[in-house]
Amino acid sequence: MESVGVSSRLCFILCVFFSAYFFAGVRSSSAELQILNAERRVDLSSHIIRVSLTLKVENIGTTPASELLLAFPPKQVDHLAWIQAAAVTGKRKKKTFLPLDVKPSTGPDGPNGTKHYSVTLVNKLGSGESVTLEVLYVLTHSLEPFPVEISQAESQLVYYHDSALVLSPYPIKSQETSFRTPTSRVESFTRLEPTDRSGTELKYGPYEDRPSYSFNPILLHFENNNPFAVVEELVREIEISHWGNLQVTEHYKLAHAGARQKGGFSRVDYQSRQHFGSSASFKHLLAELPLRVHSVYYRDDIGNISSSRLLIGSKKSELLIEPRYPLFGGWKATFVIGYGVPIQDFLFESADGARYLNYSFGCPFAETVVDKLTIKVVLPEGSEDPSVVVPFDVQQSLEKKHSYLDVVGRTVVVLEKRNVVPDHNTPFQVHYKFNPIFMLAEPLMLVSAFFFVFLATTVYLHMDLAIRKS
Repeated sequence: MESVGVSSRLCFILCVFFSAYFFAGVRSSSAELQILNAERRVDLSSHIIRVSLTLKVENIGTTPASELLLAFPPKQVDHLAWIQAAAVTGKRKKKTFLPLDVKPSTGPDGPNGTKHYSVTLVNKLGSGESVTLEVLYVLTHSLEPFPVEISQAESQLVYYHDSALVLSPYPIKSQETSFRTPTSRVESFTRLEPTDRSGTELKYGPYEDRPSYSFNPILLHFENNNPFAVVEELVREIEISHWGNLQVTEHYKLAHAGARQKGGFSRVDYQSRQHFGSSASFKHLLAELPLRVHSVYYRDDIGNISSSRLLIGSKKSELLIEPRYPLFGGWKATFVIGYGVPIQDFLFESADGARYLNYSFGCPFAETVVDKLTIKVVLPEGSEDPSVVVPFDVQQSLEKKHSYLDVVGRTVVVLEKRNVVPDHNTPFQVHYKFNPIFMLAEPLMLVSAFFFVFLATTVYLHMDLAIRKS
């Protein structure tokens, strides 16, 4: 029993030693870098928050640095939908941007549960050298309506929580943060020195010589009547037919995620006030569809909705739809959009003879958050070895679908992603192998069916089924 206790104490001491060594290593690697200047710009003009961060980083250590860390409060990480970084060279119009790889860090969290993202540098940053980085990240569901319920005629006010200081694992020599609101109506904001407000812009800083992980919480309370359009679930099915058409069907569950509607709805009052723009509701959505779209339809659970307009231009097609009723906070609507496009615009053949689909990933509606997006690519019957190329992490799986005239069924590639924003509207590819002989399967089945019907009819007509006396 005594030896067991000694072993336990020894294991505990070793764990503490290695943990201390590991965290010390992390701190020492972080201390090798410092930020000479940090400039953060937060755009609050929509319910999708876009943050642009410019960092000038210097290596003050003795060893080259191959990566640097970005820090986020744990609540922001839960709402982080998109992040990208680039190294900047040149000045003004001659600036060039070199994209960098950004991934969640596998290291330990920072103080108070701070989460890290790792930015991998293409060229190692030597001792005494500096580099300028541009970081863009997007936050969703980060505006809190207050009051939580408003009447039809009231404006929508929201809270936004953040820090006046840039959260960073490195010391920052000089920094400033600016916030841009939709209108000049700001009910209240946390006042720090120095703070400057002009119109729709609120600026904190500059602040000098702040240590790592400095955080100074602030609260902004301002007007935001922009549509809080949130698609709770979007299921898009893309059916590939090698006979010349690509059929797309999209099922939407749309909600207004702003302050809930209080009291009854008056259409007369709504019509009289909508020209003033004071209402937080929205009555239409604009979708950008492929260029040569055709056979477009729009319907809900009741049936077809005629209040939609399709504009096909030389560079893009736009579909303006109106639900049966305007959407106020807490209201929801479900509908379906379907259309066809020429297959030659999206289906290509690679050098090895394989086929691949090249299509846009995200939601076609502007300034819309999708809580859950499911894309189902239905491959032609007989397709083999499907593979997917997506520029970000998604969940992938395979299903089977049986349609008319199918023999063994069609392979369905299923892609799922949560917290999707307009920045995800980038192309993705689905590769597969296909034997052209399978294109004859459906025509042969139709010919065979007609042949057997004709044969059965002929045999029936030549059969004598009359009852005669012997």
